[in-house]
Amino acid sequence: MDERSAAFIALGMAQQGKKPVALICTSGSAAYNYAPAIAEAFFQQVPLLVLTADRPKEWIHQNDGQTIYQTEIYGRHVKGFWELPADYTHPDSVWFINRSVNEALLSAQDFPKGPVHINIPIREPFYPTEEESFSPSANIRVIERAKTENSIISEEWKNILIEWEGSKKILIAVGQSEYNENLYQLLLNLSEKFSIPIIGDVISNIQSDELFISKQDLILSENNVKHLAPDLLITMGKSFISKNLKKFIKNNPPQKHWCVSEDSHLIDTFQSLTRQLNVAPEYFFEKLIKELNDSQEGKFEMYKTYKGSWLQEEQAKSTLSENFIKILTSLNDITAINFVLRNLPVGSQLHLANSMTVRYANMLGIEQEGIEVFCNRGTSGIDGCVSTAIGAALSTMRPVYLIVGDVAFFYDRNGLLMEELPQNLKIILLNNQGGTIFRMIDGPASQPELQKYFETRHHFNARRTAEDSTINYFVLPNLPETSLTSLENVWGSFVNANTVSILEIQTDPIVNEKTYRDLKAFVSKQ
Repeated sequence: MDERSAAFIALGMAQQGKKPVALICTSGSAAYNYAPAIAEAFFQQVPLLVLTADRPKEWIHQNDGQTIYQTEIYGRHVKGFWELPADYTHPDSVWFINRSVNEALLSAQDFPKGPVHINIPIREPFYPTEEESFSPSANIRVIERAKTENSIISEEWKNILIEWEGSKKILIAVGQSEYNENLYQLLLNLSEKFSIPIIGDVISNIQSDELFISKQDLILSENNVKHLAPDLLITMGKSFISKNLKKFIKNNPPQKHWCVSEDSHLIDTFQSLTRQLNVAPEYFFEKLIKELNDSQEGKFEMYKTYKGSWLQEEQAKSTLSENFIKILTSLNDITAINFVLRNLPVGSQLHLANSMTVRYANMLGIEQEGIEVFCNRGTSGIDGCVSTAIGAALSTMRPVYLIVGDVAFFYDRNGLLMEELPQNLKIILLNNQGGTIFRMIDGPASQPELQKYFETRHHFNARRTAEDSTINYFVLPNLPETSLTSLENVWGSFVNANTVSILEIQTDPIVNEKTYRDLKAFVSKQ
């Protein structure tokens, strides 16, 4: 019903299927409503095929209905733009259309994957007569492109190994990534055999193993951790959540920084990049391990101290964080999310909304294996997270859980206006009546306009949204008698419900802010 929601549903479907999902809309403002999801898909490298109907050029800006300037409407947020002719009868037009569509589909699937746009002008009459019928043309040609793999020449490997051997403190940091079992095992091998510390945000999908570092936000919030600064930093994946990690590396730049990615676009998030390795991470680390086995047998003792420092800090911060949360009995954002993260069914998908939701999850971490994490961190906007989870649930048999704040939920609830929602979708809604993240950021938190203009306070709940969409609804109100035990009591019914469900947890924003700041203070002072 809402093109903006539809586009994010397509994004969620394409995330699962790893191939283009088609978006089709009429001419006019409908096409503009695709823009947020298209921008997200571009930076998240998700393939979409956007087909927008249009009017012939001569009718643009002639006060005719649904005619706007649609040529290259999405600008640089698509990998390519194609416009079909308004007349389809000439053989050259038929050939051009076939070639253009092939090129668009190939572009969407080439690395880095992403959205492509085909604009389709249509002349009147728009609708077929009773005598007309539609059938696929027998002359459609499908053009295939052979898959190729990038590799690193032997001379370059010599330079790589020289830089590796000249570094005493080597750190691997993983940004947003899809779960890849083979890559996961390669990183585990590097960490175990070669004593290399590996950091991963919650969206890196490597967090579940205790050998990997996941509490970097808590570790690097202190000033006495310069000994953790690397000589050589190796990064892979897309965006990083941890602001403390980015700040730490910028303040303590490594001598060498390698970025491993098939994307040739120069990305220098940490302002320290010295070598770009345009190969698949899986290829690079497999080759690296082989080269290290051949050239550095018995030389790995020097790395153990550095890795040990990271693991010592990780264990200390994890223990402190757990001890602080154990003594909390009230139901607030932190205790609620901590409970959910530790009680998700094994094998579930977890979708996280932006703002505080993904930051809480990144700070608390996921311990059990088999939980794949998704979040719209391409542009990091709050719009579309509900619809993206719906799209994912439509395309997988696995249970799909979405943890979302109230502002993001209400902003995107049009995604729930579907005739048939996926039954494997569960939504955990944290309703603290506004954008609590602004209480956690020093700048907005100190402004007198905080409550009205930053937080956008409201008094809405999800009850009627659930009724409108025939969704199973559970609610834990913000009352003195509502404790963490209340969540424990309702959790089983929520998880075991064989239908799409919402669990609304209503919390106090002031309590949330105090708990968050107290946790960080407790961990840093010990």
